[in-house]
Amino acid sequence: MDLNLSNYTDTIYQMAIQFGTKIVACVAVLVIGFWLIGSVMKMVKKGFEKRDIDASLRPFLLGIINSMLKALIVISALSVLGIEMTSFIAILGAAGLAVGMALSGTLSNFAGGVMILIFKPFKVGDVLEAQGYTGGVKEIGIFNTIMNTPDNKTIIIPNGGLASGSMVNYSTEPTRRVDWTVGIGYGDDYDKAKSVMEKFISEDARILKDPAHFIALHTLADSSVNLTVRAWVNAADYWDVYFDMNEKIYKNFGQEGLNIPFPQMDVHLHKQD
Repeated sequence: MDLNLSNYTDTIYQMAIQFGTKIVACVAVLVIGFWLIGSVMKMVKKGFEKRDIDASLRPFLLGIINSMLKALIVISALSVLGIEMTSFIAILGAAGLAVGMALSGTLSNFAGGVMILIFKPFKVGDVLEAQGYTGGVKEIGIFNTIMNTPDNKTIIIPNGGLASGSMVNYSTEPTRRVDWTVGIGYGDDYDKAKSVMEKFISEDARILKDPAHFIALHTLADSSVNLTVRAWVNAADYWDVYFDMNEKIYKNFGQEGLNIPFPQMDVHLHKQD
């Protein structure tokens, strides 16, 4: 009886030592791991601030990174205890794959939003042409971007297509080129038309001297001789200059002896006896 009790005591003592050692190792892994995570997160936060990552995105990304690192530490600690984690990880992976497939569109928009906020191809206030729409950017969210059209319609565009598709940003450069196609009639004086356009451009202080403007004969069309006129302006003056020049051409070409042509058709009538 005493021998059996002694054997039981030895067994329990050995198990306590073995399991206690694993517990101590597990606690050590957790303590050291969480301390390292804290140091890593501080470095990541400084990196985000240095790269000027969008302030609204930082807490979200930091939370994801922190959760992933802590999950790895917990799995490592449980492995130290001798708990088999292979099946558990496989189940989590399968569940994650199923959720990812079910939410593929949403995840695509989320990834697109993250890319837009990190790389900043545009910002709030920029004028974009993208996904078949043109308007000013009102708000950039994680899943979609909100734009206002010139006629004050609100357009909500998913970030997935916006991040992966092509776009035109009209606000990135400080200057823009204004193009006009000016038609005069056959028989009108081309040199006179060119000098009149030179005068109109020189009279408009909003048109930049550098780069220099450009005027040339573009096409000999069916009903008109077309001049191409190109001038550079500050981006904010683009539409004002464009519309004002159109008005000036219409009001003054006639006074200068120049005709603004329109499509014409000759009709020949054959009289039959």
